[in-house]
Amino acid sequence: MRIALINENSQGAKNGMIYHALKKVADHYGYEVDNYGMYTAEDQAQLTYVQVGILAAALLNSKAADYVVTGCGTGEGAMLACNSFPGVICGHVEDALDAYTFAQINDGNAIALPFAKGFGWGGDLNLEYIFEKLFCEPSGQGYPRERAVPEQRNKKILDEVRKVTFKEDLVEIFRGLDQELVKGAFAGEKFSELFFETCRDEKLASYIRGLLA
Repeated sequence: MRIALINENSQGAKNGMIYHALKKVADHYGYEVDNYGMYTAEDQAQLTYVQVGILAAALLNSKAADYVVTGCGTGEGAMLACNSFPGVICGHVEDALDAYTFAQINDGNAIALPFAKGFGWGGDLNLEYIFEKLFCEPSGQGYPRERAVPEQRNKKILDEVRKVTFKEDLVEIFRGLDQELVKGAFAGEKFSELFFETCRDEKLASYIRGLLA
């Protein structure tokens, strides 16, 4: 599994700590982590939580990432932005129980964490516990296990609903947005280095190359 970490501008200063906690757990399971930043609060490319959603959608829909870990001050804005796009099912996660139940019941591909609200002493340990329970088992198995069949059925129903409500192609969605807003989502220092090597959607890659040219 390839996991992408994205930080928006209000919490860019915590990127190193978050990356360390995520990498520790990912290494244990043999997963790869790509850090898309922001890397510091002073980065030239300043990502808003709306742009986090744009970037997450590009990564997941192009298969450049299998999972996205992101957040903002409360986690709410990043979650809403991510869920505004097709191909992204993002849960709001505050603790290890949230992480485990979201993975097992909702079987999503992104989480948004609160990196300011309630993030006090021991915040780094809480992150590590969250990532451990998020990735400790294959997702979508149901919890509790006796509820597995109806929960898996409901997830399939949700997927079918989203196919209808998100009919438009992602490139066309991006083209319908303010192009400077979209371009800014891909302006990170290491974006091109990380994205184009792993992207499997040539139409999306071509659009982004043109946008950045």
